[in-house]
Amino acid sequence: MKGVAELARADALRPGHFIDSNAPAVIEAASIHRGATPQETARQLYLLTRDRIRYDPYVDYTDPETYRASAVLKAGHGYCVGKASLFAALCRAAGIPAALGLADVRNHLATPELLERIGTDVFHYHGFVAVQLDGHWLKVSPTFNASLCAKLGVDPLPFDGTRDALLQPFNDRGQQFMAYLEDHGRWQDVPFAPLLAEMQRLYPRITMKGGLRGASMEREAEHHGPA
Repeated sequence: MKGVAELARADALRPGHFIDSNAPAVIEAASIHRGATPQETARQLYLLTRDRIRYDPYVDYTDPETYRASAVLKAGHGYCVGKASLFAALCRAAGIPAALGLADVRNHLATPELLERIGTDVFHYHGFVAVQLDGHWLKVSPTFNASLCAKLGVDPLPFDGTRDALLQPFNDRGQQFMAYLEDHGRWQDVPFAPLLAEMQRLYPRITMKGGLRGASMEREAEHHGPA
C-alpha cells in the first residue's frame, strides 16, 4: 500500500470523507485555536490534538468512525491514524495544507501488554501529518498525549511550527524509544479499506470487530510503566 510522494496544495486543502475539515465541529475548533500566524495556529492545533485527544490503540479498527476526524474530536480519544486525521482536518479548516502520512516505526513507547497483544515492537502504518508552512512540508506526529508520556517516562513531543516533530527518539534515561523504518507516502484522505485489511493481517488480536473493550493504555502505563 503506497501513497504519493507529495500532495498538490489544492488537494491538501480539500475536505475528505474521513479528513472532514468541512464538519462544523472541526471548523469551530480550528477557529477557536487560531493563532496570529499559520505557524502559531498549527502549533495550537497540534497541542489540541496531542493532549485533548487521548491516545488509544484499543479502538475498534473495523469502525469507519475510528478514522473520521470529527468523530475522533467528539470521542476525545483515538489511535495514531485517527488523531492524524483530526490534526490534518483542523489544519485544512484553518487554511493550512495538510496530508496524511503513514510509516512503519519501531516503537518502545508502549506498554508490555500492548506489545504482547501485537506480538512485535514494529508498528506498521503509523499515522502522522505532513503540513505545509512557509512553503515547506513538515512531518508532525500528534499521537502521544502528555499524560501518557509522563507515565511512560518520556517528554511529550513538542512542535513549534517551524521544524519536523516526528518522534521521541529517547526516553528520560537516554534509551532509544522510537525509530522510523519505512515511509509509505502521503494521502489526501484515509485509505480505510486497504489500511484495515493490512492491520487485520498484521495485528489480528487487536483488530477484531468491537475492539478490546475495557483495555486502557493509560491504566497499563500507570500500573506497569513502559515495556
